[in-house]
Amino acid sequence: MMSRFIIQSRLRSWQAFLPFCCAFHVHAGGLPLDSNQVEETSLPTITVTAPLTFNLLGVANTASQGTVTQAQLKNRPLLRPAEILETVPGLIVTQHSGDGKANQYFLRGFNLDHGTDLASFVDGVSVNMPSHAHGQGYSDLNFLIPELVNFIQYRKGPYNAADGDFASAGSVRIEQMRQLKENFVELTGGSFGYERLLAAGTTEYLGGQLLGAVDVSHSNGPWDVAENSEKQNVQLRYSRGTLNDGWSLAFSHYQSDWGSTDQVAQRAIDDGLIGRYGSLNPSDGGETKRTALTFNWADTTLTEQRKLDLFALHYKLNLFSDFTYYLNDPIHGDQFEQLDERNVFGGRYEQSFFSNLLTYPMQNKFGISARHDAISSDGLFLTENRVRYATISDDKVNETTVALYAENTLNWTPYFRSTFGLRTDFYHFDVDANIAQNSGNLNAHKTSPKIGFVFGPFGKTEYYLNYGYGFHSNDARGTTLRINPDPRDAGYLSPVNTVSPLVRTKGGELGLRTEILPHLHSTIALWQLDSDSELVFVGDAGTTEASRPSRRRGIEWTNYYQPSKAWQIDFDAAFSQAKFTDDDLVGNHIPDAIGTTSSMGIAYTPNSPWSVGLRLRYFGPRPLIEDNSVRSTASTLVNAQAGYQFSKHLSGKLEILNLFNRQVNDIEYLYNSCLRSDSATAECSASSTNREGFLDRHIHPAESRAVRASLRVSF
Repeated sequence: MMSRFIIQSRLRSWQAFLPFCCAFHVHAGGLPLDSNQVEETSLPTITVTAPLTFNLLGVANTASQGTVTQAQLKNRPLLRPAEILETVPGLIVTQHSGDGKANQYFLRGFNLDHGTDLASFVDGVSVNMPSHAHGQGYSDLNFLIPELVNFIQYRKGPYNAADGDFASAGSVRIEQMRQLKENFVELTGGSFGYERLLAAGTTEYLGGQLLGAVDVSHSNGPWDVAENSEKQNVQLRYSRGTLNDGWSLAFSHYQSDWGSTDQVAQRAIDDGLIGRYGSLNPSDGGETKRTALTFNWADTTLTEQRKLDLFALHYKLNLFSDFTYYLNDPIHGDQFEQLDERNVFGGRYEQSFFSNLLTYPMQNKFGISARHDAISSDGLFLTENRVRYATISDDKVNETTVALYAENTLNWTPYFRSTFGLRTDFYHFDVDANIAQNSGNLNAHKTSPKIGFVFGPFGKTEYYLNYGYGFHSNDARGTTLRINPDPRDAGYLSPVNTVSPLVRTKGGELGLRTEILPHLHSTIALWQLDSDSELVFVGDAGTTEASRPSRRRGIEWTNYYQPSKAWQIDFDAAFSQAKFTDDDLVGNHIPDAIGTTSSMGIAYTPNSPWSVGLRLRYFGPRPLIEDNSVRSTASTLVNAQAGYQFSKHLSGKLEILNLFNRQVNDIEYLYNSCLRSDSATAECSASSTNREGFLDRHIHPAESRAVRASLRVSF
């Protein structure tokens, strides 16, 4: 969709720079424009006409950044809320457990598990959970209501000073709507007992806008053991002004409980013990709650902008998983509970100044952010049918971080600009473990410089060169761990090594963005990222742990084609290689590191009652073991959506997910496990002195074809 922005300025010398610093904040970090409300300011007239998402010539700092608008999400069929992140080129969203659990993400050669190196924000609030019971950086986006997402801003690589922890592969910032064009109630029903009620509306109140939404749903999924997922989501937001000049105060509450069919051993399916959608432990599942209060404020003047984001939230997760069945305990089984309960407080203040250095337009940006996680319980318990019978750990953690950052962007000529950034993060870890020897506190910091150059546009083509340092934090408990607390291990209570609190990453990127062909917007990026220590998923524990140093490199190609207002076509492909950089006889391939992805989407929205959306996603094979002798299978999925406007106030939608009913896997792992039926073997016998289990693929199948029909009444 073509959008016209009119920016007025008194300073003609800024005309080349203002489109960069103001009109496209959602792309490049300057002053934001609310996509629902465009303000007139008192500045000289500059008119920019562009497709909001892809025309970033003269705007972007890298080839691998962009923004997706709500209009582009409208005709996108979604199985789960977090799949809106698949609008980020090269990003794959899957699930290896029940739908109430955080999704699993893949990007730029990473198996990101639940968010280890992908930073996600919603309305300025960091979603990633440090020192989480189920894995570092746990990022649960199930609380999102996709219909209320206004836009998604993404950046890849450690090149932006505003991005800190977990952002080495990239960052995603989601901005939700402050008001709706029309109020509505929508009912959805579909396959496998899927039911959903969504009601949302806006009203004027005391000179501002009051937005409320209620979203409740139920689903059993295609699983032999019904998921019986129940989700409730409530949002309430009061706002005044706009995203540029105004404020909002929002309250949200989300809760969910579910049963889950976790990843299962392939041999159990092959031997007929369970069906493809069967479970090896029907009591797996969990429940979670998230209650948040968020305040956002922005003030824009002729020469500067100030922004303030504050938040407080309460979070709790009880997660019951069983990945190895009877490997560790042939009597009770291997189910375990992970408990995470915390209160989180934080905020960010950022100020941008627009001026000239001699005759060169310049933007200086300064920011400070802080966050405190008061974790009252970070626990791991052994359970049978969700009943605890042993405690491995039950720790209290206080983790505080403060960051300072600055960034300078200077337009030297109409065809060359530079960006220099510097960020310093300070951490304090305080662990009160249930085993006294594992308690302690620690301070750490990391300084991360960033630099970028942009050349052009020349003939509707712009070139980018970027280099930057980043980092990811490790679990606070690992920084004070001195003895092994796990009675399942042979080394129980023996000395263990602590992990580095903050791990350095560094990356570089060379890219271009071009609009040479009419209506076609294309980008190409060549990138590399090094990490001093890899965070890898441990299948038999269900957590991430620090591993060897690594290097990733790859190429990405992204295209957006809009031949007319009615048609939108996008295509992207990404190819990457991931290797450990220290030679080891076991091999140097990183298990489950993504190699190839591609996606294509077509949306047809004519000026008629009909609209159609179609999406294809390819998820390539991956090494499952360090020597690359076992690889996962690839998967291709197609989703479709059709809408019809019956009248001004009544519309309908039909979604078909996994249109061709492909029997592919969402995830595959390779590790050892024991089934109950394996108990007679030496590898799994309770009396054996050498119980190692069987090395096998463990898979979570993609859901079979599902049909969902919705009816919306607007008023």
